[in-house]
Amino acid sequence: MTAHLVLASSSAYRRELLARLRIGFEIDAANIDETPLPGESARDLVVRLAREKAAHVASRHQDAWVIGADQVAVRDREIVGKPGSAARSVEQLRLASGQTLSFLTAVCVVSGRGERRDEHLDETRVKFRTLSATEIARYVEVERPYDCAGGFKSEGLGISLFESIESRDPTALVGLPLIWLAGALRRAGLNVP
Repeated sequence: MTAHLVLASSSAYRRELLARLRIGFEIDAANIDETPLPGESARDLVVRLAREKAAHVASRHQDAWVIGADQVAVRDREIVGKPGSAARSVEQLRLASGQTLSFLTAVCVVSGRGERRDEHLDETRVKFRTLSATEIARYVEVERPYDCAGGFKSEGLGISLFESIESRDPTALVGLPLIWLAGALRRAGLNVP
């Protein structure tokens, strides 16, 4: 049987990004516990979660290549999660105003039989403009970025909140570094342009 590709994520953002590569894939969310371990750094957390998601889903897809990914935002060594509400989005953006946040995006590609693993950690640094309370409130009302780490969508209106973005791969900030991933899938023998 020919190997197929599975994305171990329910993220609509990752699904849209992976679709850009024009390679068939299916979705099978890992649904694992994402609680940080005691003393675990943001880097260790994001890499561990990407590995665990890929391994968990690969156990159900022996003939597939599985992509696991995770992302965290970090401000002053503190992990900044998904806000989940308008009030928390406003608060996250208020704290980000004039600051630089790091977004760590880890990806792990594994074969369903566990024969091979390829992984990557991408860091994107986002420098926020100094934002007024009115700008923040308007942005949150318009875009409703409740399911995005850091409380914004860089692929939407959120781009107007920044002074600069430093990244090797602009898709990493959205949640899946496609430059690296395309190479990893080619190394796995999948037909990626």
